[in-house]
Amino acid sequence: MENAGQRAALIVENLFPEGRVVALVGSGNNGGDALVCLRALSAWGRRVLAVTVGSRPRPDPVLHGWEIPCARFDAAGPEAAAELTQVLADAGVLVDGLLGTGIRGAPRAIHAEAIGAANRSAVAVVALDAPSGVDGTTGEVPGEAVRADVTVAFGWPKLGTLLHPGREYCGRVVAVEIGFPPPEAGDWARLATPGWAHQVLPRRPAVTHKYDVGALTIVAGSAMPGAAVLSARAAFRCGAGLVRVCASGHAAEVLGEVPEALFVDAGDEGALRNAVERSDALAIGPGLGTGTTALRQLKQVFRARGSRPSVIDADALTLLAHGADGGTELFLSGKTIVTPHPGEMASLTGGTVADVQGDRIATARNFAAAHGVVTLLKGAPSLAAGPDGRLLVSATEGGSDLAVAGMGDVLTGAIGSFLAQGVEPLPAAGLALHVTGRAASHDGMGAALMPSDVVQAIPAALSEEGDGHTDLPFPFVTFDQRHPT
Repeated sequence: MENAGQRAALIVENLFPEGRVVALVGSGNNGGDALVCLRALSAWGRRVLAVTVGSRPRPDPVLHGWEIPCARFDAAGPEAAAELTQVLADAGVLVDGLLGTGIRGAPRAIHAEAIGAANRSAVAVVALDAPSGVDGTTGEVPGEAVRADVTVAFGWPKLGTLLHPGREYCGRVVAVEIGFPPPEAGDWARLATPGWAHQVLPRRPAVTHKYDVGALTIVAGSAMPGAAVLSARAAFRCGAGLVRVCASGHAAEVLGEVPEALFVDAGDEGALRNAVERSDALAIGPGLGTGTTALRQLKQVFRARGSRPSVIDADALTLLAHGADGGTELFLSGKTIVTPHPGEMASLTGGTVADVQGDRIATARNFAAAHGVVTLLKGAPSLAAGPDGRLLVSATEGGSDLAVAGMGDVLTGAIGSFLAQGVEPLPAAGLALHVTGRAASHDGMGAALMPSDVVQAIPAALSEEGDGHTDLPFPFVTFDQRHPT
């Protein structure tokens, strides 16, 4: 608690150095963190005020004898709310230490009243660990919840602050180290930050060859040549040394848009098999189609692919979900990534979209464990789960700006490229999410964003460097979904 409160005080002092600091102080440990924060700020010369909501001991032992101005908010109602509103009107910043991450269900009336007053005020809000009212595990918001400008996460971000709708209440998330021991082995989630991405990004040796840096075959069929084009472009932009596009017809269209690619007639069984066998990785599905020809080609690819790492997307998932003969061969490889959106996930599991969205983490993890594949469940945010229970959560996505046809083809090409370059499946999925997400946010086009814009911005995203820290005079990791640093 001492470390948490001191770190929070540093954040407040650096980001909001002016005005009185008012804290909503709950009766639990979250309130204790807030009081330590106020005690430190007071010692540094800041004007502070604690507004206690619920019972706390008098004198409070966490203050260690320091006199902190205190007011009580102990009854819901118009008069009490008006008094709190007046107090907040005089504040330079509000610290939310009302409810902790272990709270479940909607806040009680008195807490809801205090939260409402905080949200109606114009003061900047710093939440401790998670905004009060946000479930720190699931991200659910069953009632009133604080809308924070900054959330200071102690030790590491809580999973519920990374998942919607809770993520929308957190603002900028800052994780500070407070002395927790390292996590024990188990089903832990990791945030795909810029620092993490920089560590796993493949590096080319000074002397190399196109076959040494990754040969990718994209099995694209004949339904939509544009899907193959987007995947191939993304694969090249992410560093693949050679890209083959297997399709039935459309050679002129594909090569006209991606002259660097090699075109393979997917209708020629020998040529298709040769392309698969000469590849380091496969991307199967963009524009494949779902007819009998596509099914035949899918079977041929599965028979020829051996243990090559593969990413399975789009129409290939549809064929598998509808019981394509031989489709179970997909699940026998430990180096396979499937990339369903919620509708495709529902088809693969035999459930409904509501089932999938009701617990996206469990859905992804259960499917990955059951079939031995990395499962990248698209959404907000996208999640990548490994068969061993590991989970990567995307921190840098373009949100609803990515809701455009063709974005999945770009992601598939990026994943295939990283697989071909030797990145293991789970980090390849997380890395592709990070790079395409950063590329999507690079030019700030918003709803005007097109998949081809993302492809063009991939080099800028790849050139970013950093360890996930900023230049503030203490160690922490920070991100938000618009401008991650």
